[in-house]
Amino acid sequence: MDLPDRRELLAAERGTVFGEAELRIALVYPSPYRAAMSSLGYQQIYRVLHAMPGVAADRAMLDVPRTLESDLPIGSYPLLAYSVAYELEIAGVVETLDHAGIPVLVSERDNRHPLIVGGGPLTFSNPAPMAPFFDVIVMGEGEELIVELVTLARDVGFVRERLWKALEGKPGYYLPHLHGEQVPPVAAVDDALLPARSVIMTPNTELSDMFMTEAARGCSRGCTYCVMRRSTNGGMRVVPREVIVGGVPAHAQKVGLVGAAVTDHPQITDVVRDLVESGRQIGISSLRADKLTDELVGLLARGGYRTLTVAGDGASERMRRVVERSTRASHLIQSAEYAARYRLHTLKVYMMLGVPSETDDDVDELVELSKQLAAVHPRVAYGLAPFVAKRNTPLDGSPFAGINLVDARLDRLRGGIRKAGLAAKVEVRATSARWAWVEYMLAQGESAGGLAVMDAQRAGGSFADYKKAFKARGVEPTGPRARVPSSQELIALHKSKRLAVLAP
Repeated sequence: MDLPDRRELLAAERGTVFGEAELRIALVYPSPYRAAMSSLGYQQIYRVLHAMPGVAADRAMLDVPRTLESDLPIGSYPLLAYSVAYELEIAGVVETLDHAGIPVLVSERDNRHPLIVGGGPLTFSNPAPMAPFFDVIVMGEGEELIVELVTLARDVGFVRERLWKALEGKPGYYLPHLHGEQVPPVAAVDDALLPARSVIMTPNTELSDMFMTEAARGCSRGCTYCVMRRSTNGGMRVVPREVIVGGVPAHAQKVGLVGAAVTDHPQITDVVRDLVESGRQIGISSLRADKLTDELVGLLARGGYRTLTVAGDGASERMRRVVERSTRASHLIQSAEYAARYRLHTLKVYMMLGVPSETDDDVDELVELSKQLAAVHPRVAYGLAPFVAKRNTPLDGSPFAGINLVDARLDRLRGGIRKAGLAAKVEVRATSARWAWVEYMLAQGESAGGLAVMDAQRAGGSFADYKKAFKARGVEPTGPRARVPSSQELIALHKSKRLAVLAP
């Protein structure tokens, strides 16, 4: 991997926090810099740590092995805090620890080594494959827990056995040595701490020089494949319009509104209007086709939009009902009409293939929809991903459709588009079915999956290496499970003094 120049990265940043501190923590992201600095959660923890008296955070990434702020190896820090977004990033955890000369497995470390703490979006789904590598895993929303953990770690002198004892019984922490495969519920922060906002802006990301801010946390919808559905952490928590707009610094010329369902914000059009009329460009992380209006898309076009991106997720009307997605074909066609009216370059539509009960007929229906979309807008791009069942969703335990089947469905779609004479108008961009299968094996697996990642990464990290490692470690999907209740649900059950079975 070609490593970027640390000094050049820092010179291009705006908002980097320097300064002396009694305690410095290495904040590690197991993917390259471009991905790390596009993560609002990673930046939020950076903000929170720097707000602690006497504490500072120095960043490191997969391609930045020495910390940016201090130019030190991560092995020289008393505590490494990792943010892991999804299953395939576990390989980056192994690589960064190996590169630093730190024993990868908890069982091989002692108090001469740094404390290794994990957290991030993967904890909302299945952090069990992370368990072999982390002394502590912070579950869910970590802004409050990371402060408590760092405070306790400092109090006990960064001795892992003492920290484990101090954390035992506290909610929000997964202690693999104690909990084993029984992952505890995720935590939620006080709404007063919302929203998360960027600290650092840089041109060296996909979101070049964009200031990111949450418009809402969580989601109001019940899509059955999604971890961040309305039953997770109290559903959608809306940030007031004046807080969103008032928190944007004067120097920010590009603003990204972040959240699982930004266009479900009751004042989203007003928020976008405020930002656009202040002369700023705008970006939104998730546009729901059924929430688009002529006024909103017109404002987005004024705010610099060139691609209108929406999600269909199911290949047909029937499949969208299967996953309880409220989007309909009519919404997608209307999105194409808006994109054409405001002369946006591309209509991009996210879709899944290999959803349970899907057939060739569903794919053929997507071809027919492509004809309708292309008749309205001259450039349509599908972003296609194989369906991967995640824990803590109603589709938990659903089997992977199969690499050959997903590839065959993809070929059928592309062939249908070619036959219809739409190849110049409709582009199909698909993620790998092979790597989706690897993701599935980890998403549905236990801690042995993490050991397989370690073996595969050290063997070279190819797909064949993962197949071999899964077989050698006996990694198999564990099948359907009862859903783990959220913190709010546990509190509600406790208050009502009821016993209940929380079914998927």
